[in-house]
Amino acid sequence: MSDDEDFVSLKRKIVHYGTLDEKLKSSAVSVEKAKLSGNIEDSALVETFELESDEKTAELVAELERRKRARTLAVPTVDREVRAKLREYDEPITLFGEGPAERRIRLREFLAERGEELKTDAKSASKKAAGTQEHQPTWYHEGPRELRAARLWLADWTIARAKARFAGATSETRGARLHEVQQQARSLTALCSQIGDTRPVSYCEVSPNSNLLATSSWSGLCKLWTIPQCDLMLTLRGDYAVGAVVWHPQATITQKHNEVNLASCDVNGSVRLWSLESDTEIDSLPSHQCKVNKLAFHPCGRFLATCCSDQSWRLWDVAQKQELLYQEGHSRAVQDISFHCDGSLAVTAGLDAYGRVWDLRTGRCVVFLEGHLRGLLSVHCHPSDGYSVATSSEDHTIRIWDLRKRECVYTIPAHTGLVTRCRFERGSGDFIVSASHDSLIKVWTHPGWMPLATLVAHENKVMCVDVSPDSKHVVSCSFDRTFKLWGSE
Repeated sequence: MSDDEDFVSLKRKIVHYGTLDEKLKSSAVSVEKAKLSGNIEDSALVETFELESDEKTAELVAELERRKRARTLAVPTVDREVRAKLREYDEPITLFGEGPAERRIRLREFLAERGEELKTDAKSASKKAAGTQEHQPTWYHEGPRELRAARLWLADWTIARAKARFAGATSETRGARLHEVQQQARSLTALCSQIGDTRPVSYCEVSPNSNLLATSSWSGLCKLWTIPQCDLMLTLRGDYAVGAVVWHPQATITQKHNEVNLASCDVNGSVRLWSLESDTEIDSLPSHQCKVNKLAFHPCGRFLATCCSDQSWRLWDVAQKQELLYQEGHSRAVQDISFHCDGSLAVTAGLDAYGRVWDLRTGRCVVFLEGHLRGLLSVHCHPSDGYSVATSSEDHTIRIWDLRKRECVYTIPAHTGLVTRCRFERGSGDFIVSASHDSLIKVWTHPGWMPLATLVAHENKVMCVDVSPDSKHVVSCSFDRTFKLWGSE
């Protein structure tokens, strides 16, 4: 190596003595000279321009905000819940070629885009509902002295029945029975078709022992048929178009044949009581001053409820032929009524699009069912769980209500026409059947509310549908003057 390569230069430190004022002054002078010469831009002299917020920029900002909201949203992961949410917001539940993942992404994007709008709509709807309930008082009429005794008797009877229901409640065999009953419902097929009358058949109901069928017609006749042969057994002769005919809870079981086994109502306001031994009525209730749409026996069999077109419903003592309760509350005709499985509550459905739940022991309206867009046509209480209620409406839907939560838990877009009837399976309520003016009968799971079967055979709108207590048969009647018996082969 050379001596030059071994040489290392050392940088000496510069030590300043005294102040730096002279140095700073000279630097400031140099900067001013540079500014004057144009080599340095003065920030005070530089002209600035603000960017114009054009439409494209606004769209980009909105898109970024939407994506930011979408990342923070909690969206269900179960496909069934995603479909339910889309249906709740009136969005298509599925698109062509769309899978569960794409469906969930679509729901997330929809909520991100219209989240604030949906919140505002929900708040305004809740305020409107609260105001509606505040300004629609329920009218209570003074009843006879017998009403108090009936309420006390009902309290004792329903409490004992509820205790028995809770004592017998078990879920050990629930899963096996549910699977068996729903499999049976999937395989329903038409076993028999019979011409019921010369006029449209308005109503049908299976007897408590599942061996007889009662039908009513606009001709004024009620007929009893055997199951499954569908042979005519007895014709009950009335005068006016019959809206409904119902069985006493103990008819064909413990009730004697010469006692009250059936009741019917007609457009003239008459309520007739029938036995199984005569084709003429054995008794009747005092005539209403308006059309009676539907009627139903209380589970104890002692009382009968009637739904009237004068916006009221009434409770009668069958043995005494006495009106115990006259109850208003709906703003239009009361179309249907159903009793709680314990007998403590009555649920009414009105053409005002509302349902009301009444406590028979106190007479109070305890729950207000609001959600349907058009008039209610049918209501049915679950036969065993004590809290589920199904309603059908002119808005083509069926709604499932939870009385514990006092709200609608699911909406089934059931048919393309008004839904005339919905009924739980009478044993354990494992499925729901519905009838509609679109000429179809449909079967739905419960819970889950998924379609099990679609029964196609009627040529005109279906007026009524019922399930036999043994869950083996489904019966429907139609405007085409026929009734059909459905079952598993």
